[in-house]
Amino acid sequence: MNVLFIGGTGVISSACSALAVQRGINLTLLNRGRTERPVPEGAELLRGDIDDPNIGNILADRTWDAVVDWIAYTPDHIQRDIDLFRGRTGQYIFISSASAYQTPPASLPVTESTLLDNPYWGYSQDKIACEERLVRAYLDEKFPITVIRPSHTLDQTKIPMLGGYTTLHRMRQGKKVIVYGDGTSLWTLTDHKDFAKGFAPLLGHAGTIGDAIHITSDEWLSWNQIYAIMGQALGVEPRLVHVPSDLIAAFDSEIGAGLLGDKSHSMIFDNSKIKRLVPDFTCAIPFSQSAREIVNWYNADPARQVIDERLDALMDRIISAYESAFPHNTNGRGGTGG
Repeated sequence: MNVLFIGGTGVISSACSALAVQRGINLTLLNRGRTERPVPEGAELLRGDIDDPNIGNILADRTWDAVVDWIAYTPDHIQRDIDLFRGRTGQYIFISSASAYQTPPASLPVTESTLLDNPYWGYSQDKIACEERLVRAYLDEKFPITVIRPSHTLDQTKIPMLGGYTTLHRMRQGKKVIVYGDGTSLWTLTDHKDFAKGFAPLLGHAGTIGDAIHITSDEWLSWNQIYAIMGQALGVEPRLVHVPSDLIAAFDSEIGAGLLGDKSHSMIFDNSKIKRLVPDFTCAIPFSQSAREIVNWYNADPARQVIDERLDALMDRIISAYESAFPHNTNGRGGTGG
């Protein structure tokens, strides 16, 4: 099977590239070659930019059994791909986002039939618009679409907390760290290697054409648990301050959009569909293991330990404002409001 990945060396796609090659797929990666994640041995690299007006010269007259665009975010990207790959692929896979689902969800767990509606976050709204354009292409001309919706998927480089490494540094220093809301909402974190086990068998899978599938772990954790697990991996007990997402958004609208449009609400998933399509799919990597891998990766090279001074100061201001307004909600280990 001949497969083209547009991108293929990102957080999620790197694990999928490695597993596809391992399973004997003839994989070609089209990207600019500017990533620290290597192209897996056995894959072909086409060095180029999908947005280059001359990209047709690089692709030549080649055809594929499946094309996956890992870096399409807007309807313009989708239209470009439809024009490029019309009649040249047996399957076009769009990587959407589970943040496109109704936010906050009317019911849990979320299924693939849950409404797509996110009034808070432009990123999610763009993904919804991309899906709508692809559905039209499927209905109008039978463009062979498959939509994949990852949730919060990570590798050892991605710290799943507000502030990234800056928050890890604060934990190490004994400083207070911000948790959204009261920290009890449930969240789903998926290791990219587990995601790949569900994704790779869908390449060229005729039963997915015209359909949408999410691929996530079945491990549900509260944000309090996520912070505690990261603290255990660091060997510290984090000092949590629970701050309402609306207050965080008032200090930084960009951070707030991601919280209000995604992480502030419980989000757990029914994975029945992917398990029907891939009967042996299971997520075997708990977040506790991923957390240790994250800490080990950052510890291995001091150059990775970059502190965002602006964000660090912003967190201090947010905590100070919250504790001044609600002193009864703080007890020296952090507040519980919100």
